[in-house]
Amino acid sequence: MQINQSHKFAVAPMMEWTDSRCRVFHRLLTRRALLYTEMLTAAAVIHGDRARLLGFDASEHPVALQLGGSSPADLATAARIGEDFGYDEINLNVGCPSDRVKEGRFGACLMAEPELVADCVAAMKRAVRIPVTVKCRIGIDDQDPEEALDTLARSVVAAGVDALIVHARKAWLNGLSPKENRHIPPLDYDRVYRLKRAMPDLPVVINGGIGSIAEAKQHLAHVDGVMLGRAAYQEPWRLLDVDPELFGEAAPHATMKDALEALIPFIEDQLAQGVRLHAFTRHVIGAYQGVPGARAFRRYLSEFGVRPDADASVLRNAMVAVRDKVAAEAA
Repeated sequence: MQINQSHKFAVAPMMEWTDSRCRVFHRLLTRRALLYTEMLTAAAVIHGDRARLLGFDASEHPVALQLGGSSPADLATAARIGEDFGYDEINLNVGCPSDRVKEGRFGACLMAEPELVADCVAAMKRAVRIPVTVKCRIGIDDQDPEEALDTLARSVVAAGVDALIVHARKAWLNGLSPKENRHIPPLDYDRVYRLKRAMPDLPVVINGGIGSIAEAKQHLAHVDGVMLGRAAYQEPWRLLDVDPELFGEAAPHATMKDALEALIPFIEDQLAQGVRLHAFTRHVIGAYQGVPGARAFRRYLSEFGVRPDADASVLRNAMVAVRDKVAAEAA
């Protein structure tokens, strides 16, 4: 199995957050990060409004489609549809702990069925020419993470998986809510490192609790790639460091201000098609998190960005509020 740079840095899929408009914004901050869609069920892809669910802007490449499901035939069909839409990778989610995915027999509960996961991977590999990857946890409930992760990894490798993305926590499907599963089970990065040492030919990407590009660089001494989730979404300015720090290349835009200005033409085009401004501002509200003017930026967007008639001038004025705050503090 050939290891390449495609998974060196990725932005994690988050349901109801990482939609196409979010990904267009993130792409203005990094050319090299691999972006993921929200998880879509295979049934939704097959039977739903494909243009609405799967449509994306060409600027988003490279972008991966994440699927949920447990039927090899349905996942193969959905993967083929995703490939036809132009996605660069198909990812099978075997890590999401929400009640809804448990009831639907997909997500983290499939950690208990590694042979079925392997069948799903094999079916998708036969259906498409693009990479097929799996995102998982180190185990669920009372599973021994040593045995559970190795068993899953061996199964999907035998099925031809192209990479394994591991959230370095267990998922407790009995006793913890999905929100609690994001932070209560302890992180075990060493477990992921041991998997990589045991399977050196398998591209392994680590995920979970990673809060900065500096931390990502530390993990890259042990694994092939790093995936950031909430840190990338809540503090998107961090993505400006991805290309220079991890790939030795200049970022698409030197500053957050430049990136937001570059986003405005896309926003205006979408507004002309009937999209409301809030569909964009909800993704950029953390753009200045932790720097002077951040509060003024958030306050302006929160007050004016939700109005039905809001247009791109709201974002421009919010950026002016940041500039004025910075100038006032420097005076």
